[in-house]
This record gives sequence, C-alpha cells and structure tokens, in this order.
Amino acid sequence: MGFFSKWRTHKAVGEQGVVDVSERDGVRFLHLGSDTVQSAMRVKAPNELELAYTRSMMGFLLFRPKPGNILMIGLGGGSVAKFVYHRLPAVKTRVVEINPQVVAAAHSHFFVPEADQRLQIDIGDGVEHVHNLAASCDVLMVDGYDDRNLVEALASQSFYDDCAAALTPDGMLVVNLWGSDKLFDVYFRRIEASFNGLVLSMPTGRMSNIIVFGFKRSPGNPRWQELRERARNLEAEYGLEFPDFVDALRSLNVHSENRLLV
Repeated sequence: MGFFSKWRTHKAVGEQGVVDVSERDGVRFLHLGSDTVQSAMRVKAPNELELAYTRSMMGFLLFRPKPGNILMIGLGGGSVAKFVYHRLPAVKTRVVEINPQVVAAAHSHFFVPEADQRLQIDIGDGVEHVHNLAASCDVLMVDGYDDRNLVEALASQSFYDDCAAALTPDGMLVVNLWGSDKLFDVYFRRIEASFNGLVLSMPTGRMSNIIVFGFKRSPGNPRWQELRERARNLEAEYGLEFPDFVDALRSLNVHSENRLLV
C-alpha cells in the first residue's frame, strides 16, 4: 500500500475488510484494502464526477433521459449517487452497499448527503435485494468491485437474470466492467443472454473500464444524427462529454453508416 500510505487520511477496519481514504493534489480517494482507487472526488468540486468511468456510466441518459428512479448496487465514495442527487432532482435513488464502513466513509469524507425523500442508502446484500425486486427499476447501476476484483456474485448469470426481471419495460442496466479482466467476455455474454442480445458496450477513454448497457426493450436503432443531437443537449445540461460517448459507442458496437444497431 505504498502508493497512498503517505497520503492516508482515514482508515477503518470491519468485517468486510479495510477501508482507506487518501488525499493528494486536491483529490480524495477511496481504497478497499489495497492501493486500487475505488472512488475519487475533487475536494473543491465534490458533486462532480472526477473519474472517467463514472461519467461514462451516466451515458444511459442518451437512451433514458428522464428516469423516475435509479437503483445503485455499490456505493463507493458515492460519486454517481451525488451527481444524480444534485443534477437530476426529479429522480429517486436507492443505493445498496454491503460494507457499513464504506457508507460511513462516504458520509464523513465524500460529502454524501443523509437520506431523504430522494436518496436512500441501505446496508445490505445487493444480490439479494435485486432478487426480490420485480419490474420496478427504471435504471439499475452495478459497480461491484472489492479491493481488486469484480465480486463474483454480482457477475453471475442468475444475478443478471434478476437484473433484467427487476427493470421496468423500458428499463436499462448499467454495469461497470474492467476490459482487462480475463473473464470480461464471460461476463459480457452473460449480460447478452439475460437481455436477449440487447446490449451495448462503451469504452471509457484511457482507462480499461468498459460500461455495458442492457436494454429490457430495444431503443430502436437510433440514427447517429439523432444521438449526436441528444449528446449536445445533454452536454450543455450536465457538463459531461456525451458527444465522446456517442463516438465510443460507435467504436465497439454493430452499426450502419446512419444508425446504431441494437
């Protein structure tokens, strides 16, 4: 843990392991028992999305611009939950996080707000929570890594099947995966199976993270011109690089000259 030991500002030990917080050059980081960065926050801009992959997860807005509710499995430092809370005031968000030390650190060091009518944070098992839902989520976001690996239970075929069952008819699954993971293709095929092939993948720039979108119902093979117009409008509204997201979608998915084929 030499990477951040000099910069550590907080350490907590619980049943789920060690939770560390470090800070360097105005950026605060969350670590789970190793020097791997789980979450990052620029202290002077705590409600913005510091890491590229968290910004890319918001790419679902290209297809579902006005969700009524979002369920997030995994809190980390709460970057995405905070962004939704402050920038999408009409959305009700529920977060399920298994590690109470992570929740405590998110509140004490990453400015995650306390629960209210628009934000609920539950300490519990995300797999079990999703299994007990039925057709109630507009958007289901899964970011389920421990200190170094994707949590196996959050990448099983049965879990992705449950994710599909938990979504409303126009609902979307948003999953953060590591493209460098030797099992990436296995996980991607499982998502494809659960969503009848209605799946898109989106790289996140220089990082190895790949965001996977699963659709309960086809978004209708949108035209590139239409997607780019949506992207420009969303960029103006939220300050995120949505035009780059459209280019990233084109780079990895089946398409024609005029349309993205889903």
